[in-house]
Amino acid sequence: MKKYWFLFTTQVVNSLAYPGELIGRSLLILPFMWIFYQLWSVTFKAAGSTEINGLTLPMTLWYLMMAETIELSRPRLGNTISEAVKDGSIAYILSKPYDFLLYHYSTSMGETIFRAVFNAIFGGAIVWWLVGAPPHPLGWLLAPVAIFGAWTVNFCIAAMIGLSAFVVEDISAFQWIYQKFAFIFGGLLIPLDFYPTWLQAIAHALPFASMVYGPARLFVEPSASAFLSTIGMQLAWIAALGLLLAFFYRRSLNLLTVNGG
Repeated sequence: MKKYWFLFTTQVVNSLAYPGELIGRSLLILPFMWIFYQLWSVTFKAAGSTEINGLTLPMTLWYLMMAETIELSRPRLGNTISEAVKDGSIAYILSKPYDFLLYHYSTSMGETIFRAVFNAIFGGAIVWWLVGAPPHPLGWLLAPVAIFGAWTVNFCIAAMIGLSAFVVEDISAFQWIYQKFAFIFGGLLIPLDFYPTWLQAIAHALPFASMVYGPARLFVEPSASAFLSTIGMQLAWIAALGLLLAFFYRRSLNLLTVNGG
């Protein structure tokens, strides 16, 4: 595993090569959180209550900050694999003495770390200014573990979408569908607590809830039971999706046509 650790650390260093770009991309979270604050302030005022389904306005804003950090930080792995197929460089990558999937997992995780750090810093700063400190400092300790699990679940799905480029090359439609499902059933824009009961049940039965809602909800209301529940759900999905990804990868290799010969 040393070579994959080396790939990970190298990518972490490379992500700092252009700090201006890194900071500039992270600043995108500021207008998002300002808009969320305006929208949810009106919502809570219209409801005539300081709490809706167990969430206060500060908890909702901190939840959304963490949800946006998870979403904005994750690399677009599907596009990376698709572009490699289109330009023929996939043949070069596959010939290397490392596992294709572990290579992409190591590099994508390394690319993600500092994106998340800067998104959390800028997003946390504006939310702290708008609604005050986060509900519980323990969330800062427990949430990173769950976020790592969320990125791993995302990797399994994104890699399968990327591998579909071995057959169809253009994966934009699959990417669009996946993104919209993640937005709705992951609780990215609206916490799942605000959904109707029947829709909550559907969302919790899908992997998207463990990718966004679970870590973000754990952040605003941390506890041992919530932590174990979130991590357990993520491990189950990682095991299931990991097996499916391995099978899909072997089948995709048989269907790959390398451009440029």
